[in-house]
Amino acid sequence: MTSAATPVPSTCDLCDAHRQSDGSDGFRVLPPGFHSYGGVPAFGGEVRTVRCFEDNTQVKAAVESPGRGCVLVVDGGASLRRALVGGNLAASAARNGWAGIVVNGCVRDAAELAAAQVGIRALGLVPMPTERRGEGQTGVAVLVQGVWVRPGDWLYADADGIVVSERAL
Repeated sequence: MTSAATPVPSTCDLCDAHRQSDGSDGFRVLPPGFHSYGGVPAFGGEVRTVRCFEDNTQVKAAVESPGRGCVLVVDGGASLRRALVGGNLAASAARNGWAGIVVNGCVRDAAELAAAQVGIRALGLVPMPTERRGEGQTGVAVLVQGVWVRPGDWLYADADGIVVSERAL
């Protein structure tokens, strides 16, 4: 697990080392389109997952639990209508030791996200909050922009992109 104080491997260097990868070795690259919103520009760690759609109940529960330097990957079905993470949840994630959050969907409260000492990547910003209905799943494989991400994988993110591996790199 990494933290803000631990150097994160460069995604370009990781891709150079895995340039012949076809994914069969467990190395994957998320497609472009994710933007950086958190106060930590580069982050990495073991993956924990949430799958939800326009309901961040499980996201809130996750970031309020000990993160232990892990990265929370949230598959929000790429919805651009409701924000799954905002300033309060980002602050909780930082307080509880999460290295980062990657949202296949939107976030809100841009200024608060930038002030939070946690890495945050998402498809975009939208001011509309979710409705909490108690729905969602945790600890499941999620499909993020056509790439499978599983609990226990390792994710690394920096200004050049996001990579995922079956093992720590």
